[in-house]
Amino acid sequence: MSRVAVITGGAGGLGQALTGLLLKEDWQIVLIDLPAALETLQFTGERVERVACDLTDEAAVASACAGISARHPALDLVIHNAGVTQIGLFDETTLASHRMVMEINYFGSVRVAAGLLMAVRAGRGTHLAVSSVAGFAPLYKRTAYAASKHALNGFFSSLASEEAQHGVKVLIAAPSFVATNPGRLDAGEDGIGRPGAATDGFDEMSPERAADIILRGWRQGKSFIPVGRVASLVWRINRLSPRLYRWLMMRKIRP
Repeated sequence: MSRVAVITGGAGGLGQALTGLLLKEDWQIVLIDLPAALETLQFTGERVERVACDLTDEAAVASACAGISARHPALDLVIHNAGVTQIGLFDETTLASHRMVMEINYFGSVRVAAGLLMAVRAGRGTHLAVSSVAGFAPLYKRTAYAASKHALNGFFSSLASEEAQHGVKVLIAAPSFVATNPGRLDAGEDGIGRPGAATDGFDEMSPERAADIILRGWRQGKSFIPVGRVASLVWRINRLSPRLYRWLMMRKIRP
């Protein structure tokens, strides 16, 4: 019987890269994304299931997760990958923007984790949260985004301590800049846009490379996976000297 993985943000660059790697290993994949996004998917066949859902709609998420759990009572892997970026100075960012970023990046994952909790327990599976360097270190012009990723880290690292008794693993992957939507930020006046399209990114990696590092780290049993050279350096430097990290970050990324 094929193992089953659920991937939120499945139509995005990283979601598709993760799907491609898992399909090579004979997994059954359930992709969750917005209806319009799912129409662009190139994956077809019986092993790819599409579930259209807006993760900011609590009732819709509950319904989608109930349907997934009915079709797949035991899940092996849930990758909480859906998210948006938000770029802008705090004094130019509205409270509504902060709320929207939190709704998508944080509460969206919490809703899915709650809806699929019992199915993951039944499969003694894994919750894999795709966070960011901004989830453990400061990042210029990313107050709302960093807040959402810090919250995500706090939630999943705490969930790990609760779910261990059920044989469930919980881990966090933290990429730096992944070029999932190069040149396609499409940010509105609130600064919210597609992930992986920032114009101030550096040392970007491909979504395929990021997906490979994430899945390899999961298979190695890691609880935290810095994804890529920059993420690994930031993790070490920020733990050693937060002041040094802030200086290096401002020197590199601030215009």
